[in-house]
Amino acid sequence: MRRIGSGRAVLAALSLLLTAMPAWAEVEFYQTVDRSEVGTEDVFQLTVVIVDPPDDAQVRFPAPDDFEVLSTSQSTQRSIQMSGGGPPVIQTVRKHVLMMRAKRAGTLTIPAAVLTSVGRTLRTDAVKMTVTRGRTGPPPRSPRSQLPDPLRNFPFGALQDPFAEEESEEEDTQGARREDVRIPRGDSDLFLRATLDKNQVFVGEQVTLSLFIYSRVDLSSVDSVSMPKLEGFWSEDVESPTQLTGETRVVNGVPYRTYLLRRRALFPMRSGRLSITPAEADITTGMLFVGHRVHRVSNDLQVTVKPLPPGAPRDFSNAQVGDWKLSVEATQHEVELGQPVTVTVVLEGSGNVKNVTPPRLAAPSAFKVYDPKTTDKLTPGKWRIQGRRAQEYLVMPQRTGTFTLPALEFPYFDPKEGRYTVSRTEPVEIVVTPGAGGAPTPGGQGSATTPLADAAAEQKNVLTAGGLRPLRYQARFESPTTAVWQRPFFLPAVLSPLGLFLALGLGGLVRGRMAGQEVGHRKRARAARKQLAAAEKLREGSSSAFYGEVEKAVLNFLEARLHAPVGGLTRDALDARLAEAGVDDTRRQRVRFVLESCDTGRFAPGAEQAARERILDDAAAVMEGWDK
Repeated sequence: MRRIGSGRAVLAALSLLLTAMPAWAEVEFYQTVDRSEVGTEDVFQLTVVIVDPPDDAQVRFPAPDDFEVLSTSQSTQRSIQMSGGGPPVIQTVRKHVLMMRAKRAGTLTIPAAVLTSVGRTLRTDAVKMTVTRGRTGPPPRSPRSQLPDPLRNFPFGALQDPFAEEESEEEDTQGARREDVRIPRGDSDLFLRATLDKNQVFVGEQVTLSLFIYSRVDLSSVDSVSMPKLEGFWSEDVESPTQLTGETRVVNGVPYRTYLLRRRALFPMRSGRLSITPAEADITTGMLFVGHRVHRVSNDLQVTVKPLPPGAPRDFSNAQVGDWKLSVEATQHEVELGQPVTVTVVLEGSGNVKNVTPPRLAAPSAFKVYDPKTTDKLTPGKWRIQGRRAQEYLVMPQRTGTFTLPALEFPYFDPKEGRYTVSRTEPVEIVVTPGAGGAPTPGGQGSATTPLADAAAEQKNVLTAGGLRPLRYQARFESPTTAVWQRPFFLPAVLSPLGLFLALGLGGLVRGRMAGQEVGHRKRARAARKQLAAAEKLREGSSSAFYGEVEKAVLNFLEARLHAPVGGLTRDALDARLAEAGVDDTRRQRVRFVLESCDTGRFAPGAEQAARERILDDAAAVMEGWDK
């Protein structure tokens, strides 16, 4: 009876053990690759799978001499079986992913991976690879679909672990951001990469060059960056970060931190296939005092530049390629005679802003147009060069009336549309009024042939009275009837010596005052010469300060010599005043040249280059040799 009881106990224990250990619970261990044919520049994926690994399991991955391991990662999935009302059964699947690259071409073998546990060792099968030189193309989009199903022996349906689902979605996302990049051999942890947003453009069309650092190690600093030699391009900086800000990208299945170093806009100046040489940088990795400095060289690039299609307007420039809009702005549309108007021609859009030239302002002969002042304003952008170029013209009306500035046109080539187009402005109307106390000039309705009014005649003070009548004295003689001392002339005759004395004294006083005024005028003339010497010290400084000082010196000198104020006179009125004073034609012309040059220098600084020396000489000549 005891034996029977003992046998039944043993059978019950065995039955319970078999129930607790299903047949599919045996450890499975294998490895596979995402493709069996690769190039020496391709990165492929080796996946090592363990189903239900023991707690003390240790994996030794293959370390072949013909391959290099770029990165490793691990993920775990769990499956739960619900069946027959019994307790749930949990199965664990662990995956090890190795990103690898072949070192040489040929038929190569990846050795087996080894799993060791207490008293047990498992080996996978070796994997044979066919390796060719160069690149064979990107890996399949879903390499996980090629793996054997680790739950293929599961007898019933399974519930997936929610955490495993999250890990799977993360892997898919990383796969969607995967880049296919040629990584320099030996620089897999840190390399430079240059990219272009376009590989084919027209002449004058912008192509953007970006230089990145790809790193799997900590960066301390970037010591120096040498950008490529850009022969055949006009270049402008778009973005030059002062601090490195990284973002994660997956390159050939390997996660990297990428840092933008430079972004530059390139405008090709000729057609053909243009080359961009590699960039270089010195980078320090690691932490402070333990950093390691390395030198990296980026890849070279090529861009195909197409010539502009036929049909370009005359004198068309490569800088006129882009998207442009032309406009004209005037500070005022009604102005008094003698007051300036600022007219601005604005060209804005995207393209080679600093090289494009707006059309020149056209104006009727009734306006004097000074040379423009050009200003550029770039609008910050991440990829494109865009902004505006403005040319400010100072326009001085010469007569009254209503005048029209003609419309302007700017032809350009739109690379997006692939055709030439024209941006046009509307005409600008300006009304010139006589001003306070003035009179309209004849024929002031925009006629270009009407002569200008005499400005000197407008400012002269004309004596409109009947003139001075001559003094007449009529004497009448009478016979003396009274004593001499009683006659009317006696007292004046007696007092005449005293009157003569007083007259002589008064004459001397007047002459002294006149002499004092002459001395004062000479002092003012000397002060004007000193003022001209002070203006010479401003020759290298501001245009407005220099020309304003020269003009004041000349006007002060003329006032001292003419004994009358001349600051409010126009050029013609001043010329007439000098002619009345007996000044010769040569000196009058020199005075006009100096004053008009000062106006040009103050209102249009772009036209006064290298002219200051001559103006100083002419101003000095005006003051020398004056008739005493």
